[in-house]
Amino acid sequence: MRQLTLPAAFYRGGTSNAIVFRQEDLPPDRELWTEIFIAAMGSPDPYGRQLNGMGGGISSLSKVCVVGPPSRPDADIDYTFAQVDVRERKVEYSTNCGNMSAAMGPFGVDEGYVKVGGDAAVVRIHNTNTRKIIESRFDIDDGMAAVDGQYELPGVGGAGSALRLDFMEPGGAITGELLPTGNTIDILETPSLGMIEASIVDAAALCVLVEAKTVDLNGDELPKDLEANPGALRLLQEVRGAAAIKLGFMESMEEALSRATNRPSVGFVSLAQAATTLTGEGLAESDGDVTVRMISMGDPHRALPGTCSTCLAIASQIEGTLVHRNTKPSGNGDVRLMHPSGILHASASARRDGNGWFAEKASLYRTQRRLFDGQVYVSAESVPKYRDYLERSVEVAE
Repeated sequence: MRQLTLPAAFYRGGTSNAIVFRQEDLPPDRELWTEIFIAAMGSPDPYGRQLNGMGGGISSLSKVCVVGPPSRPDADIDYTFAQVDVRERKVEYSTNCGNMSAAMGPFGVDEGYVKVGGDAAVVRIHNTNTRKIIESRFDIDDGMAAVDGQYELPGVGGAGSALRLDFMEPGGAITGELLPTGNTIDILETPSLGMIEASIVDAAALCVLVEAKTVDLNGDELPKDLEANPGALRLLQEVRGAAAIKLGFMESMEEALSRATNRPSVGFVSLAQAATTLTGEGLAESDGDVTVRMISMGDPHRALPGTCSTCLAIASQIEGTLVHRNTKPSGNGDVRLMHPSGILHASASARRDGNGWFAEKASLYRTQRRLFDGQVYVSAESVPKYRDYLERSVEVAE
């Protein structure tokens, strides 16, 4: 059976890759998007490699972004993020990707959605998943988003043009509340560990965070160490499941353990400590302020998801959270997050608001690059609803 084509670009944003579509090139009925995205990425793949599509076999390389005209007056573009599961026929739209957010402003400029002049741009991005605004600030080179530069982002080989992302009022992106339970620390019940301390924070991403020692870890483990420790991964999935049940997303631990999801994302923190990165480089305790590891769609992340970094930066400023407990105070909102690929520099502003807390802004620096563009091919047999839509469109046109 023949293949169908759709115009698309392939981008790196931060430490992730994604197919990027223009909204006008996709069918208006968003229910058709899921099968297109699954087919384009090569999912589901029981071998976990996505060789039959554009995916890279791990969550950070199995993403799709859609950019279109703004649907609200305070934005320049709309951006919808889709996380495509590697092994299952599933697409998650409930969260944003901070890394791929870095590519959305440049895509908007390069595709003509946003008109710019001069040597710098500020693009206000409306992320439709979280209904939040992200300000993207980057250099312009010959009327296009700059790519060349000297900024080295840990987790990405080479250097590029630094781009700043400001997540505006990021609290409550998923649940509507910065602290969904009203607590800086909750006591969660897990099958294997019993009652444990955890912090549940919703700022750009919804995260449940525990101390490394809670799940019998040191905190400095590399992804390969965690992958070789299924017991620890299961404990972390239990933590995620307990938080999901508490938040009302799932009804049972059995359901939670059977589903890979980032609602919430789960991770563990520890004090800043000497560690070795994925490249073999040594980090000293003085290089960072807090050590963090995150799990994304069931897999240990090679660096840090962008929105989780935002959440961690905000959490580090909220007195009483486990992140704050393990973070060296800087006094100015800056925080250096130690992760498997190096150090992520972030800044966050959070203040007390009555009896609670309010997240004003969190900022990260990223780089981005368009890798190629053209047509993405999907088997017509793999997208029956989209194929029927195209056939009906032809009939109407005739």
